[in-house]
Amino acid sequence: MPMPNVVSKAALDIRNLESIEELRQVPQVEKEVWAVDDRDTIPVLLLIAAKEAGSILLGAFDDRRLIGFSCGFPGLEHGELTIHSHMTAVLPAYRNFNLGYQLKLAQRERALALGIHKITWTFDPLQSRNAHFNFAKLGVVAEQYKVDFYGRESTSVLHQNGTDRLWVMWQLDSERVRQRLTSGAGSPHSSALNLFLVRCGERRQPVRAKIDCAACAREVGIQIPPDISSLSENDSALAWEWRLATRHAFQECLSRGFLVSDFLRAGSPD
Repeated sequence: MPMPNVVSKAALDIRNLESIEELRQVPQVEKEVWAVDDRDTIPVLLLIAAKEAGSILLGAFDDRRLIGFSCGFPGLEHGELTIHSHMTAVLPAYRNFNLGYQLKLAQRERALALGIHKITWTFDPLQSRNAHFNFAKLGVVAEQYKVDFYGRESTSVLHQNGTDRLWVMWQLDSERVRQRLTSGAGSPHSSALNLFLVRCGERRQPVRAKIDCAACAREVGIQIPPDISSLSENDSALAWEWRLATRHAFQECLSRGFLVSDFLRAGSPD
């Protein structure tokens, strides 16, 4: 796809997806962002019904062209009414405009206006950029790890290393979330952590520690590769090692009562 002409941020608009013509553009964005074929996109007929049933469907527009979207539908978790944000995507050519963040803020605003105080979604914990976005910028937490949540069969090139996901919770009016949204602070540094259950070895391989080491710890870390997508393309076997090592660490920690609460950058804060 060609790069857009010079566009000012003021020319981009975020609003509710209303017309069938707007909803028909959603699968096109999905295919460009995730390289999926038609069978793995959201059916337009389902989007139409979801909109009428009260889902939060938001679009980012450059004039009348859809360049990003967020799709969230009502959920019921442990008796609490929530919004489950199934997808949020922005075309690659528009990712310097902070549209993903603006879409999430708009989603939060609409959920709170409906009296809903929690939004959930899933993401691949090996994707470092998404981890930073979710934990450091938005303030989510996670207490569930889903193995191959979307199954092993997927047409997306991004799903060749399995579809394990963290199920994250965004407590919309919590002090934690309000602080993250107002401070704009980046991720803290991992130098403050003393115990890593998975660490990157000299050959970029995952090195596991004994899970029992976490028994007396208040905080533990699980390292991930800086760019799992590139690693998957160049060394799929090594990428799979990382999947298995981190899967085991997350599952064991969560089963012991730990909560995934932050994403830390490697290195010294200096």
